[in-house]
Amino acid sequence: MSEAGADWALRLDKVARLYAEGSGTLEVFSDISLSLRQGEVVALVGPSGAGKSSLLHMAGLLEAPSRGEVLIEGAAASTLSDRERTRLRRDAIGFVYQAHHLLPEFHALENVMMPQLIAGKSYAAAETEARRLLVLMGLGQRLTHRPAQLSGGEQQRVVIARALANHPRVLLADEPTGNLDPRTAAGVFDALIAIVRTEGTAALVATHNLELAARMDRALILHEGRLLDGGKPGTSPA
Repeated sequence: MSEAGADWALRLDKVARLYAEGSGTLEVFSDISLSLRQGEVVALVGPSGAGKSSLLHMAGLLEAPSRGEVLIEGAAASTLSDRERTRLRRDAIGFVYQAHHLLPEFHALENVMMPQLIAGKSYAAAETEARRLLVLMGLGQRLTHRPAQLSGGEQQRVVIARALANHPRVLLADEPTGNLDPRTAAGVFDALIAIVRTEGTAALVATHNLELAARMDRALILHEGRLLDGGKPGTSPA
């Protein structure tokens, strides 16, 4: 498969994140390249402060790299206008964070409908899709419950459904189960993997949880500013 082909949902090409610090420059990471295929789930592993969140923000077009290029389905972000980048981020990228950021006054179904309505989908179509995703996430009996009426694990399932509501090609998750107990985290992760496979989305998941990382297709390790190929978690890299 050619790296220049459209089969890559996400590519980072020699990206760097540099910050001015006094009279010098702080290099968080540099010359990082990665590619994700559609339907692939990849763990991003590294210690706190290694730059995992910055890398995810860059991949999600929330931050511009100091140098290098971010490509979403072959579209180079640096060649796009601000409006085009905003549209690409809205339509092609889904985000999941530790914090739920659900709208407390709206129930689960409405929370998942919201990004679809913003994107211009009709109310009926948004409701149908939100219902489908929440059922896939095991929340068919909780559609009209507000966030305060849901457990932490249920809230995170709603967040995942919301992130996938506009059928993004790329899902970026930053410690998506970090605030959950191990048993709940495992259940939420099972649901995330299942729905990502069903939707054919490429997923990059930052996590400290090596047990969860071992269940993904492969691992990338961010260490001292470099991205190392960890291969299939639990096996020796080739």
